[in-house]
Amino acid sequence: MKVLTVYAHQDPKSFCHAVLEEFTKGLEEAGHESEVVDLYAIRFDPVFRMQDSASYVHESMPPEVLERMDLKKRVLDSAGNPVTRFLAARWLKNKDTREVARLIHAHRPKDAAAQWEKVKAADGLAFISPVIWLHFPAILKGWFERVFAYGDAYALTPEGWTGDMRGRVPLLHHEKALVISTTLFREEDYDAYLREPMTRMIDDWGLRYPGIKQVEHCYFYRVPVCDAATRRGYLDRAHTLGKEFAN
Repeated sequence: MKVLTVYAHQDPKSFCHAVLEEFTKGLEEAGHESEVVDLYAIRFDPVFRMQDSASYVHESMPPEVLERMDLKKRVLDSAGNPVTRFLAARWLKNKDTREVARLIHAHRPKDAAAQWEKVKAADGLAFISPVIWLHFPAILKGWFERVFAYGDAYALTPEGWTGDMRGRVPLLHHEKALVISTTLFREEDYDAYLREPMTRMIDDWGLRYPGIKQVEHCYFYRVPVCDAATRRGYLDRAHTLGKEFAN
């Protein structure tokens, strides 16, 4: 299985990085093809900017939705100098809305498009990071916002375009996603009330709803304050999670 691991921690000497190393070793020992995207190392920009809107324009959208977007005007407004604007106007002259949508989607930011190609090529996904405000760190959450775009990770039925959440169409093909979260707080706290919101936002909405068949979320509790034996146990667990990823 080809597994893409998206990793987010600012310190390359952190315990979280040690978890990544053990997990990757486990994958490789089991014969999986492993690729790691270290978001801090590549300085991935998590901020959804104006140009990222192109990722959410897709030719499969209903015609009335594309018409409301006024895509030709959007292309002209982004053309820049008068010469580029003139050439864009000539190209747009005989193009229908779907052709324009196809052009816009093809010109989404290159870094996000490159990340999507990695996701598309993988059979399984893994995400390793600390818990920040009961979610992923901003750099990883921004990765989802910029990479899991319309027409790639999901689509909408006509009902979805009226605001019905049940109209979300899953497009991901992956067999499995694994999330490993390092935390400050105790397992009892997560059992009581912390795990449920994370399950809903990350596991269900972020991964299951777009179509991933199996989602596993493993927590390593009290990492900054636990003893050495507990930490060693977490690293052993990370190694096993890699070796048994396909199980």
